Amino acid sequence: MNFNNVEFKSSYGRLEQIPKAEKIEIAFSGRSNVGKSSLINKIFNRKQLAKVSSMPGKTVTINFFSFDNIYIVDLPGYGYAKVSKGEKKRWAGLIEGYLNDKSRRLDLIFQLIDMRHAPSQDDLQMINFMVESELPFVVVLTKADKLKPTARKLRMEAFKNEIPYFDEITVIPCSSQTGEGIDRIKEVIEEIGSM
Repeated sequence: MNFNNVEFKSSYGRLEQIPKAEKIEIAFSGRSNVGKSSLINKIFNRKQLAKVSSMPGKTVTINFFSFDNIYIVDLPGYGYAKVSKGEKKRWAGLIEGYLNDKSRRLDLIFQLIDMRHAPSQDDLQMINFMVESELPFVVVLTKADKLKPTARKLRMEAFKNEIPYFDEITVIPCSSQTGEGIDRIKEVIEEIGSM
């Protein structure tokens, strides 16, 4: 697979706008400011493929990127406090509606969690939802470069108790800065694409 051969397809702010599934879909999910856009840019070696902002809550639409026989789907970040209740409800409905749509060809979700912190209630709710819905997912621990080795070891130990089914989940520590974990994520994408 040529990871440079990717292009922005379209953005959708409402569920009914999303066209029927044409390809396999791999979604990126996580709270606001966890690094979804930065990670997508790093995987595909593009600086501005997915729009990155220092302001959390920037991705307010579901964004589709076309890559080989796959759509990469960038979901809006959840859990950002500084938006109205109405907007939060719209995002939640958009994400939930997308994930519950059985007509989609959603083969995998990369669930991003900031490695420096315990998972939020929203993260745990998302993991439980994916487990209960039998949606295949991989946990990606972002911002791994921000932790010194001792702190990192402690966080990994803590995750065993904080994340349900931790020992049964594929977990990839990664960094969009250093490139750690990117090759492993690409391998997973290639596995899905070759099925």
